[in-house]
Amino acid sequence: MTIYSLYIFDRHCECVYYQDWHRTRPVRAPPQTSFKPGVHRLPPPPSTTSSQPNGNVNRESIFSENAAAAANRNSLVSNGTSTSQSQKLSLPKGLPFDEEAKLVYGVILSLRNMVKKLSGRDEAFTSYSTSSYKLHLFETPTNYKFILLSDPSSDSLRFVLRQLYVGPFLEYVIRNPLVKVDSREEGVDNDQFRAAVDRHMKGLSMFN
Repeated sequence: MTIYSLYIFDRHCECVYYQDWHRTRPVRAPPQTSFKPGVHRLPPPPSTTSSQPNGNVNRESIFSENAAAAANRNSLVSNGTSTSQSQKLSLPKGLPFDEEAKLVYGVILSLRNMVKKLSGRDEAFTSYSTSSYKLHLFETPTNYKFILLSDPSSDSLRFVLRQLYVGPFLEYVIRNPLVKVDSREEGVDNDQFRAAVDRHMKGLSMFN
C-alpha cells in the first residue's frame, strides 16, 4: 500500500500543515502576487526547512526553496534540447498548492454535507475512493481535519490519523506554548512535529 500525502486543516478552513512521501508530480507554489505568509503553506523536507526561534517554518523561504527544487528536478532533459525548451520543461504542472488545498477542503465539505442530507441524520463521512487514490478523514473535537491520501486498495486509515493527533500533534503542537494553534497567520508546523510525523508514517507496516 502506498501513502501519498497528509493535509491538516484548522477550524478556519486553512491548510496549516502538509507533507508528502510518494507524490509523483511536484507541488507548485502559488503565484508570488497572491502569496500571503501564513495562508499558503508548503513545507519542504526537514533538511531544507528554515526555522525560526520557536520552531515554526519561515514561509517565505519555503516557497523559494521548493520552487528551486522543482525546477532542478524537472530541468534534466535529453541532449540536444534547446535552452528555451528546457525552461518550458522545468515549469511544474498541476494546480498551485493554495488552489489544491482549497479543492481538497471543498471536496470534504461537499461530500460531508451530501452524506448528511442523503442519510437524514448527522452521519460521519470518513473516506471515499477513486480509481487513482483513496481519501481518509479524521476530525478532532476542536475541528482540526486530518486528511490522508493513499492508493485506492488500502483499508481505512483513520486510526493512523487518530494516532498522529493523540501522539505528535498533541505533544509538539497543542502542548507547545510557542505554537499559536489558533492563529490564521502562522501554521502549526515545526521541526519536531514534522520529524515525528515522518517517523510514524515510515514505521507503519503498510508504508511503501
